[in-house]
Amino acid sequence: MKLSESLQGQRLADWLHEHPRVVVITGAGCSTEVGIPDYRDASGQWKRPQPVTYQAFMGDALVRQRYWARSMLGWRVMGQAQPGTAHRALALLEQGGWLELLITQNVDGLHSAAGSQSVVDLHGRIDTVRCMACGHTLARADLQQQLLALNPAWAQLYAAPAPDGDADLEGRDFSAFQVPSCPHCSTGVLKPDVVFYGESVPRERVQRCMEAMGRAEALLIVGSSLMVYSGYRFALAAQEQGKSIAAINQGVTRADALLEFKVEADVGQTLMALAAAA
Repeated sequence: MKLSESLQGQRLADWLHEHPRVVVITGAGCSTEVGIPDYRDASGQWKRPQPVTYQAFMGDALVRQRYWARSMLGWRVMGQAQPGTAHRALALLEQGGWLELLITQNVDGLHSAAGSQSVVDLHGRIDTVRCMACGHTLARADLQQQLLALNPAWAQLYAAPAPDGDADLEGRDFSAFQVPSCPHCSTGVLKPDVVFYGESVPRERVQRCMEAMGRAEALLIVGSSLMVYSGYRFALAAQEQGKSIAAINQGVTRADALLEFKVEADVGQTLMALAAAA
């Protein structure tokens, strides 16, 4: 029989007190509250086509034009997003000394904006752009101004927001869209400083997360199905180390068989109640 939300919340609070140093790994369910869509439904299936791959982005100029045209419109939501209840609650839990590390699969930077200090942005940050030739970086907000100036007609279009700063813009001839080159070397391809599908997470990030998992007493999965291996690996590591794993997620996770229990309730409200009880 499924426990009521109040009893689930009490069980979560008891679990935290039994395991007072936890690693938390978060996903898109932390940011849907603030208007950033997620990729998967409650059963863990794709709601939409898979994101562009690293290989396609780097290998095809038209793919890059399509990406940046959609991103220019999607940045209206992503660039203005503010931390929600889940982000603020996790910052409070860190301040209370309960968190060993916060690993986020999100690229929106909202955990840091909410005040969390010990954060690994596993898949990078969408608010930074990197030149793939010379390594120069610039703020995504600065690139936005260049994109708008080069493509004023496109700036008048509307497209519904999609995950990770994307937008649903289809049926257009993207070959006319102008994408700036690197302002430093003038020739390099500009790419969001995030890990695309088909691209590997930098080894040092994974190492830092694994070291924290070794120090922690438990793992808490928050708002993520963990369908992508880059995040799921930490649940496997926790299991191998004999550590307790719990989840707050409305729907299935890839780690369901590894969980001690799961709270299927609103992520933000559940975390804020947990912070208040901690």
